[in-house]
Amino acid sequence: MKRVDDFRLRLGKHELVPIMIGGMGVDISTAELALVAARLNGIGHISDALVHDVSDRRFDTSFIKDKTKLYKYNINNSDKTDIKFDLDLLAEATKLHIGRTMEAKQGDGMIFVNCMEKLTMNGPRDTLRVRLASALDAGIDGITLSAGLHLGSFGLMEDHPRFRDAKLGIIVSSVRALQLFLRKNAKLNRLPDYIIVEGPLAGGHLGFGLDWAKYDLHTIVAEVIQYLKDENLAIPVIAAGGIFTGSDAVSYLEAGAGGVQVATRFTVTKECGLPDDVKQEYFKAQEEQIIVNTISPTGYPMRMLNNTPAIGSNIRPGCEAYGYLLDGNGNCSYIEAYNREVEANPDNKDFKVMDKTCLCTHMRNFKCWTCGQTTYRLKDTTRQLPDGSYELLTAEHVFHDYQFSVNNEVAMPT
Repeated sequence: MKRVDDFRLRLGKHELVPIMIGGMGVDISTAELALVAARLNGIGHISDALVHDVSDRRFDTSFIKDKTKLYKYNINNSDKTDIKFDLDLLAEATKLHIGRTMEAKQGDGMIFVNCMEKLTMNGPRDTLRVRLASALDAGIDGITLSAGLHLGSFGLMEDHPRFRDAKLGIIVSSVRALQLFLRKNAKLNRLPDYIIVEGPLAGGHLGFGLDWAKYDLHTIVAEVIQYLKDENLAIPVIAAGGIFTGSDAVSYLEAGAGGVQVATRFTVTKECGLPDDVKQEYFKAQEEQIIVNTISPTGYPMRMLNNTPAIGSNIRPGCEAYGYLLDGNGNCSYIEAYNREVEANPDNKDFKVMDKTCLCTHMRNFKCWTCGQTTYRLKDTTRQLPDGSYELLTAEHVFHDYQFSVNNEVAMPT
Protein backbone atom coordinates (compact mmCIF):
# COMPACT_ATOMS: atom_id res chain seq x y z
CA MET A 1 0.00 0.00 0.00
CA LYS A 2 1.47 3.33 -1.08
CA ARG A 3 2.21 6.31 1.14
CA VAL A 4 2.58 9.96 0.22
CA ASP A 5 6.31 9.54 0.75
CA ASP A 6 6.42 7.18 -2.23
CA PHE A 7 5.76 10.16 -4.53
CA ARG A 8 7.66 13.36 -5.28
CA LEU A 9 6.55 16.73 -6.61
CA ARG A 10 8.92 18.06 -9.25
CA LEU A 11 9.15 21.82 -9.66
CA GLY A 12 12.06 22.55 -11.97
CA LYS A 13 15.19 21.19 -10.32
CA HIS A 14 13.43 20.63 -7.00
CA GLU A 15 12.15 17.23 -5.86
CA LEU A 16 9.79 17.76 -2.96
CA VAL A 17 7.60 15.79 -0.62
CA PRO A 18 4.25 16.42 -2.37
CA ILE A 19 2.67 18.19 0.61
CA MET A 20 1.86 21.89 0.44
CA ILE A 21 0.41 23.74 3.45
CA GLY A 22 -2.17 26.27 2.28
CA GLY A 23 -1.79 30.01 2.74
CA MET A 24 -4.30 31.03 5.40
CA GLY A 25 -4.56 34.70 6.28
CA VAL A 26 -4.39 36.79 8.35
CA ASP A 27 -1.15 35.20 9.61
CA ILE A 28 -2.91 31.92 10.37
CA SER A 29 -0.35 30.27 8.11
CA THR A 30 2.51 31.79 10.05
CA ALA A 31 6.15 31.93 9.08
CA GLU A 32 6.77 29.26 11.75
CA LEU A 33 4.28 26.92 10.06
CA ALA A 34 5.77 27.48 6.62
CA LEU A 35 9.29 27.00 7.94
CA VAL A 36 8.40 23.56 9.30
CA ALA A 37 7.09 22.50 5.88
CA ALA A 38 10.25 23.77 4.16
CA ARG A 39 12.52 22.04 6.68
CA LEU A 40 10.72 18.74 5.99
CA ASN A 41 11.20 19.15 2.22
CA GLY A 42 7.62 20.19 1.53
CA ILE A 43 6.11 23.55 0.63
CA GLY A 44 4.76 26.03 3.15
CA HIS A 45 2.72 29.14 2.44
CA ILE A 46 2.58 32.45 4.19
CA SER A 47 -0.03 35.04 3.26
CA ASP A 48 0.34 38.72 2.45
CA ALA A 49 -3.18 39.51 3.68
CA LEU A 50 -3.09 42.61 5.93
CA VAL A 51 0.68 42.56 5.66
CA HIS A 52 1.07 45.87 7.51
CA ASP A 53 -0.64 44.42 10.58
CA VAL A 54 1.41 41.22 10.36
CA SER A 55 4.57 43.33 10.32
CA ASP A 56 3.39 45.39 13.30
CA ARG A 57 2.76 42.26 15.35
CA ARG A 58 5.98 40.50 14.40
CA PHE A 59 8.52 43.28 14.02
CA ASP A 60 7.21 46.09 16.21
CA THR A 61 6.57 48.45 13.29
CA SER A 62 3.74 51.00 13.41
CA PHE A 63 2.17 50.85 9.95
CA ILE A 64 -1.43 50.49 11.20
CA LYS A 65 -1.06 53.11 13.93
CA ASP A 66 0.41 55.61 11.50
CA LYS A 67 -2.25 54.95 8.84
CA THR A 68 -5.03 55.33 11.41
CA LYS A 69 -3.56 58.60 12.60
CA LEU A 70 -3.27 59.87 9.02
CA TYR A 71 -6.93 59.18 8.24
CA LYS A 72 -8.38 59.82 11.70
CA TYR A 73 -10.39 62.74 10.35
CA ASN A 74 -12.40 60.32 8.20
CA ILE A 75 -13.38 57.72 10.81
CA ASN A 76 -17.01 58.87 11.09
CA ASN A 77 -17.37 59.51 7.38
CA SER A 78 -19.21 56.87 5.35
CA ASP A 79 -17.24 57.89 2.26
CA LYS A 80 -13.87 56.08 2.21
CA THR A 81 -12.64 57.38 -1.15
CA ASP A 82 -9.76 59.33 0.39
CA ILE A 83 -8.18 56.30 2.06
CA LYS A 84 -5.18 55.17 0.03
CA PHE A 85 -2.24 52.88 0.68
CA ASP A 86 1.25 54.35 0.54
CA LEU A 87 2.92 52.08 -2.02
CA ASP A 88 6.39 52.55 -0.54
CA LEU A 89 5.13 51.47 2.88
CA LEU A 90 3.29 48.54 1.31
CA ALA A 91 6.57 47.44 -0.30
CA GLU A 92 8.43 47.89 3.00
CA ALA A 93 5.94 45.80 4.98
CA THR A 94 5.88 43.06 2.34
CA LYS A 95 9.65 42.83 2.13
CA LEU A 96 9.96 42.77 5.91
CA HIS A 97 7.43 39.94 6.36
CA ILE A 98 8.70 37.81 3.49
CA GLY A 99 12.38 38.68 3.81
CA ARG A 100 12.59 37.73 7.48
CA THR A 101 10.80 34.46 6.74
CA MET A 102 13.19 33.57 3.94
CA GLU A 103 16.21 34.43 6.11
CA ALA A 104 15.04 31.85 8.66
CA LYS A 105 14.40 29.09 6.12
CA GLN A 106 16.24 25.78 6.55
CA GLY A 107 16.05 22.55 4.60
CA ASP A 108 15.46 21.76 0.95
CA GLY A 109 11.77 22.63 0.81
CA MET A 110 10.20 25.85 -0.44
CA ILE A 111 8.19 28.78 0.90
CA PHE A 112 5.50 30.44 -1.20
CA VAL A 113 3.29 33.45 -0.54
CA ASN A 114 -0.45 33.37 -1.13
CA CYS A 115 -1.54 36.54 -2.93
CA MET A 116 -5.28 37.30 -3.14
CA GLU A 117 -6.49 39.37 -6.08
CA LYS A 118 -9.56 40.35 -4.03
CA LEU A 119 -7.37 42.44 -1.71
CA THR A 120 -8.11 45.42 -3.91
CA MET A 121 -6.84 48.07 -1.44
CA ASN A 122 -8.49 51.08 -3.17
CA GLY A 123 -6.02 50.66 -6.02
CA PRO A 124 -6.33 47.11 -7.39
CA ARG A 125 -3.70 47.23 -10.11
CA ASP A 126 -1.04 49.38 -8.44
CA THR A 127 -1.19 47.69 -5.05
CA LEU A 128 -1.13 44.21 -6.58
CA ARG A 129 1.91 45.11 -8.69
CA VAL A 130 3.76 46.29 -5.57
CA ARG A 131 2.81 43.20 -3.57
CA LEU A 132 4.03 40.86 -6.31
CA ALA A 133 7.25 42.75 -7.02
CA SER A 134 8.10 43.14 -3.34
CA ALA A 135 7.61 39.43 -2.72
CA LEU A 136 10.02 38.65 -5.53
CA ASP A 137 12.46 41.27 -4.27
CA ALA A 138 12.38 39.67 -0.82
CA GLY A 139 13.48 36.30 -2.22
CA ILE A 140 10.25 34.32 -1.98
CA ASP A 141 10.52 30.89 -3.62
CA GLY A 142 7.13 31.17 -5.28
CA ILE A 143 3.83 33.05 -5.49
CA THR A 144 0.40 31.43 -5.48
CA LEU A 145 -2.24 33.61 -7.13
CA SER A 146 -5.56 33.15 -5.33
CA ALA A 147 -9.05 34.63 -4.82
CA GLY A 148 -9.59 35.82 -8.36
CA LEU A 149 -8.91 34.96 -11.98
CA HIS A 150 -5.62 36.94 -11.98
CA LEU A 151 -5.86 37.45 -15.74
CA GLY A 152 -3.43 40.37 -15.60
CA SER A 153 -1.15 39.32 -12.73
CA PHE A 154 1.57 37.72 -14.83
CA GLY A 155 1.68 40.92 -16.87
CA LEU A 156 2.32 42.92 -13.70
CA MET A 157 5.46 40.84 -13.08
CA GLU A 158 6.82 40.34 -16.59
CA ASP A 159 9.47 43.07 -16.25
CA HIS A 160 10.76 41.77 -12.94
CA PRO A 161 14.15 40.00 -13.16
CA ARG A 162 12.75 37.02 -11.23
CA PHE A 163 9.62 36.59 -13.38
CA ARG A 164 11.00 33.41 -14.96
CA ASP A 165 13.02 32.32 -11.96
CA ALA A 166 10.48 32.19 -9.12
CA LYS A 167 7.78 29.53 -9.11
CA LEU A 168 4.40 31.00 -10.03
CA GLY A 169 1.11 29.16 -9.59
CA ILE A 170 -2.62 29.78 -9.87
CA ILE A 171 -5.59 28.46 -7.88
CA VAL A 172 -8.57 27.43 -10.01
CA SER A 173 -11.79 25.55 -9.37
CA SER A 174 -12.60 24.54 -12.94
CA VAL A 175 -11.03 23.81 -16.31
CA ARG A 176 -12.73 26.93 -17.68
CA ALA A 177 -10.98 29.21 -15.18
CA LEU A 178 -7.63 27.65 -16.12
CA GLN A 179 -8.35 28.07 -19.83
CA LEU A 180 -9.12 31.77 -19.34
CA PHE A 181 -5.88 32.28 -17.45
CA LEU A 182 -3.72 30.46 -19.98
CA ARG A 183 -5.36 32.20 -22.94
CA LYS A 184 -4.91 35.64 -21.41
CA ASN A 185 -1.23 35.06 -20.68
CA ALA A 186 -0.25 33.13 -23.81
CA LYS A 187 1.57 36.12 -25.32
CA LEU A 188 3.97 36.25 -22.34
CA ASN A 189 5.37 32.81 -23.18
CA ARG A 190 5.37 32.02 -19.46
CA LEU A 191 3.31 29.08 -18.16
CA PRO A 192 2.45 28.62 -14.49
CA ASP A 193 4.80 26.25 -12.70
CA TYR A 194 1.95 24.56 -10.85
CA ILE A 195 -1.84 24.63 -10.76
CA ILE A 196 -3.76 24.23 -7.50
CA VAL A 197 -7.22 22.81 -8.10
CA GLU A 198 -9.29 23.80 -5.07
CA GLY A 199 -12.48 21.83 -4.61
CA PRO A 200 -15.80 22.54 -2.89
CA LEU A 201 -14.76 21.28 0.58
CA ALA A 202 -11.98 23.85 1.06
CA GLY A 203 -11.95 26.42 3.84
CA GLY A 204 -12.50 30.14 3.55
CA HIS A 205 -13.44 31.64 0.21
CA LEU A 206 -14.75 29.21 -2.40
CA GLY A 207 -14.57 29.29 -6.17
CA PHE A 208 -18.12 27.91 -6.31
CA GLY A 209 -21.63 29.21 -5.77
CA LEU A 210 -24.00 28.09 -3.07
CA ASP A 211 -24.47 24.94 -5.15
CA TRP A 212 -20.95 23.86 -4.14
CA ALA A 213 -22.15 20.46 -2.88
CA LYS A 214 -22.85 19.17 -6.39
CA TYR A 215 -19.17 19.42 -7.35
CA ASP A 216 -16.43 16.87 -6.62
CA LEU A 217 -12.69 17.48 -6.33
CA HIS A 218 -11.69 14.14 -7.86
CA THR A 219 -13.75 14.94 -10.94
CA ILE A 220 -12.35 18.46 -11.35
CA VAL A 221 -8.76 17.30 -10.85
CA ALA A 222 -9.24 14.59 -13.48
CA GLU A 223 -10.69 17.13 -15.92
CA VAL A 224 -7.77 19.54 -15.42
CA ILE A 225 -5.18 16.74 -15.79
CA GLN A 226 -6.86 15.56 -18.99
CA TYR A 227 -7.01 19.10 -20.39
CA LEU A 228 -3.30 19.64 -19.74
CA LYS A 229 -2.51 16.29 -21.33
CA ASP A 230 -4.57 17.17 -24.40
CA GLU A 231 -2.71 20.47 -24.69
CA ASN A 232 0.71 18.83 -24.15
CA LEU A 233 1.33 20.97 -21.07
CA ALA A 234 3.52 19.35 -18.42
CA ILE A 235 2.32 21.36 -15.42
CA PRO A 236 1.89 19.60 -12.07
CA VAL A 237 -1.60 19.72 -10.59
CA ILE A 238 -2.03 20.14 -6.83
CA ALA A 239 -5.32 18.85 -5.39
CA ALA A 240 -6.79 20.88 -2.51
CA GLY A 241 -9.85 20.85 -0.29
CA GLY A 242 -11.08 18.10 2.04
CA ILE A 243 -7.90 15.97 2.00
CA PHE A 244 -7.85 14.80 5.61
CA THR A 245 -5.56 11.74 5.68
CA GLY A 246 -2.47 10.51 3.92
CA SER A 247 -4.63 7.92 2.20
CA ASP A 248 -6.86 10.69 0.86
CA ALA A 249 -3.74 12.33 -0.53
CA VAL A 250 -2.49 9.10 -2.12
CA SER A 251 -5.78 8.70 -4.00
CA TYR A 252 -5.04 11.96 -5.86
CA LEU A 253 -1.36 11.20 -6.38
CA GLU A 254 -2.17 7.81 -7.87
CA ALA A 255 -4.67 9.51 -10.19
CA GLY A 256 -1.95 11.77 -11.61
CA ALA A 257 -1.83 14.79 -9.31
CA GLY A 258 1.64 16.11 -8.58
CA GLY A 259 0.85 16.95 -4.97
CA VAL A 260 -1.79 17.96 -2.45
CA GLN A 261 -2.46 21.18 -0.58
CA VAL A 262 -3.74 20.75 2.97
CA ALA A 263 -4.66 23.25 5.65
CA THR A 264 -7.47 22.26 8.02
CA ARG A 265 -5.41 19.85 10.12
CA PHE A 266 -2.68 22.47 10.55
CA THR A 267 -5.10 25.00 12.10
CA VAL A 268 -4.81 23.21 15.44
CA THR A 269 -1.03 23.00 15.52
CA LYS A 270 1.14 24.96 17.91
CA GLU A 271 2.73 26.86 15.02
CA CYS A 272 -0.58 28.07 13.58
CA GLY A 273 -1.39 31.73 14.20
CA LEU A 274 -4.89 31.17 15.59
CA PRO A 275 -5.22 31.94 19.31
CA ASP A 276 -5.40 28.80 21.44
CA ASP A 277 -9.01 29.44 22.48
CA VAL A 278 -10.05 29.58 18.83
CA LYS A 279 -8.18 26.35 18.11
CA GLN A 280 -10.35 24.75 20.80
CA GLU A 281 -13.46 26.00 18.99
CA TYR A 282 -12.23 24.15 15.90
CA PHE A 283 -11.68 20.97 17.91
CA LYS A 284 -15.18 21.21 19.44
CA ALA A 285 -16.95 21.91 16.15
CA GLN A 286 -19.74 19.60 15.06
CA GLU A 287 -20.47 18.88 11.41
CA GLU A 288 -23.75 20.80 11.47
CA GLN A 289 -21.91 23.93 12.64
CA ILE A 290 -19.95 24.19 9.39
CA ILE A 291 -21.81 26.46 6.98
CA VAL A 292 -21.30 28.31 3.71
CA ASN A 293 -22.65 31.85 3.55
CA THR A 294 -22.21 35.04 1.56
CA ILE A 295 -21.21 37.51 4.28
CA SER A 296 -17.77 38.14 2.77
CA PRO A 297 -17.53 41.53 1.03
CA THR A 298 -15.42 39.90 -1.68
CA GLY A 299 -18.52 38.45 -3.34
CA TYR A 300 -17.30 34.88 -2.89
CA PRO A 301 -19.17 32.36 -0.71
CA MET A 302 -17.20 31.53 2.40
CA ARG A 303 -17.14 28.47 4.67
CA MET A 304 -17.01 29.08 8.43
CA LEU A 305 -18.31 27.95 11.80
CA ASN A 306 -21.83 29.19 12.50
CA ASN A 307 -20.82 30.53 15.92
CA THR A 308 -18.18 32.87 14.48
CA PRO A 309 -18.45 36.32 16.12
CA ALA A 310 -18.27 37.96 12.67
CA ILE A 311 -21.82 36.86 11.81
CA GLY A 312 -24.29 39.62 12.67
CA SER A 313 -21.63 41.98 13.99
CA ASN A 314 -22.32 45.70 13.62
CA ILE A 315 -18.72 46.83 14.04
CA ARG A 316 -17.94 50.18 12.44
CA PRO A 317 -15.97 49.81 9.18
CA GLY A 318 -12.27 49.93 10.04
CA CYS A 319 -11.03 51.26 6.71
CA GLU A 320 -8.91 54.02 8.20
CA ALA A 321 -6.76 51.36 9.83
CA TYR A 322 -7.20 48.61 7.23
CA GLY A 323 -9.30 49.14 4.08
CA TYR A 324 -7.88 46.12 2.24
CA LEU A 325 -11.18 45.33 0.51
CA LEU A 326 -11.94 48.82 -0.78
CA ASP A 327 -12.40 48.73 -4.52
CA GLY A 328 -10.87 51.28 -6.88
CA ASN A 329 -13.65 53.74 -6.00
CA GLY A 330 -13.34 53.44 -2.24
CA ASN A 331 -16.38 51.16 -1.88
CA CYS A 332 -16.95 47.95 0.06
CA SER A 333 -20.20 46.02 0.34
CA TYR A 334 -19.90 45.89 4.14
CA ILE A 335 -19.82 49.69 4.28
CA GLU A 336 -23.01 49.77 2.25
CA ALA A 337 -24.69 47.19 4.50
CA TYR A 338 -23.52 48.95 7.67
CA ASN A 339 -24.72 52.38 6.52
CA ARG A 340 -28.07 50.89 5.53
CA GLU A 341 -28.60 49.48 9.02
CA VAL A 342 -27.44 52.69 10.72
CA GLU A 343 -30.02 54.63 8.74
CA ALA A 344 -32.74 52.08 9.48
CA ASN A 345 -31.94 52.02 13.22
CA PRO A 346 -31.23 55.64 14.25
CA ASP A 347 -32.07 55.01 17.92
CA ASN A 348 -30.77 51.45 18.25
CA LYS A 349 -27.07 50.80 18.69
CA ASP A 350 -27.59 47.05 19.03
CA PHE A 351 -28.63 46.45 15.44
CA LYS A 352 -27.18 43.53 13.48
CA VAL A 353 -25.62 43.45 10.01
CA MET A 354 -26.44 39.94 8.87
CA ASP A 355 -25.69 39.98 5.14
CA LYS A 356 -22.05 41.19 5.21
CA THR A 357 -19.17 41.47 7.65
CA CYS A 358 -16.17 43.74 8.12
CA LEU A 359 -13.78 41.03 6.99
CA CYS A 360 -10.59 43.05 7.51
CA THR A 361 -11.27 43.81 11.18
CA HIS A 362 -12.69 40.41 12.05
CA MET A 363 -9.94 38.44 10.31
CA ARG A 364 -7.35 40.64 11.95
CA ASN A 365 -8.88 39.90 15.37
CA PHE A 366 -9.43 36.17 14.62
CA LYS A 367 -13.19 36.57 14.95
CA CYS A 368 -14.12 35.17 11.55
CA TRP A 369 -13.71 31.43 12.02
CA THR A 370 -13.33 30.24 8.46
CA CYS A 371 -12.72 26.52 8.16
CA GLY A 372 -12.70 23.49 5.88
CA GLN A 373 -15.58 21.05 5.63
CA THR A 374 -13.61 18.39 7.54
CA THR A 375 -13.01 20.59 10.60
CA TYR A 376 -15.47 18.53 12.68
CA ARG A 377 -13.05 15.59 12.39
CA LEU A 378 -10.18 17.41 14.13
CA LYS A 379 -11.22 16.11 17.55
CA ASP A 380 -10.38 12.62 16.29
CA THR A 381 -6.75 13.55 15.58
CA THR A 382 -5.69 14.17 19.19
CA ARG A 383 -6.62 13.34 22.77
CA GLN A 384 -8.92 15.18 25.12
CA LEU A 385 -7.29 16.38 28.32
CA PRO A 386 -8.78 16.06 31.83
CA ASP A 387 -9.99 19.66 31.77
CA GLY A 388 -12.03 18.97 28.63
CA SER A 389 -9.72 20.79 26.22
CA TYR A 390 -7.88 19.07 23.39
CA GLU A 391 -4.13 18.63 23.12
CA LEU A 392 -2.54 20.81 20.44
CA LEU A 393 -0.38 19.11 17.85
CA THR A 394 2.90 20.08 16.25
CA ALA A 395 3.11 20.91 12.56
CA GLU A 396 5.85 18.30 12.16
CA HIS A 397 3.58 15.62 13.63
CA VAL A 398 0.74 16.45 11.22
CA PHE A 399 3.10 16.72 8.24
CA HIS A 400 4.63 13.32 8.97
CA ASP A 401 1.20 11.80 9.49
CA TYR A 402 0.24 12.86 5.96
CA GLN A 403 3.60 11.70 4.65
CA PHE A 404 3.74 8.21 6.14
CA SER A 405 0.25 7.05 7.17
CA VAL A 406 -1.72 4.28 5.45
CA ASN A 407 -5.23 2.78 5.63
CA ASN A 408 -6.82 6.18 6.34
CA GLU A 409 -5.23 6.07 9.78
CA VAL A 410 -4.49 9.20 11.79
CA ALA A 411 -1.54 9.16 14.18
CA MET A 412 -2.25 10.29 17.71
CA PRO A 413 0.31 12.56 19.41
CA THR A 414 2.93 10.60 21.36
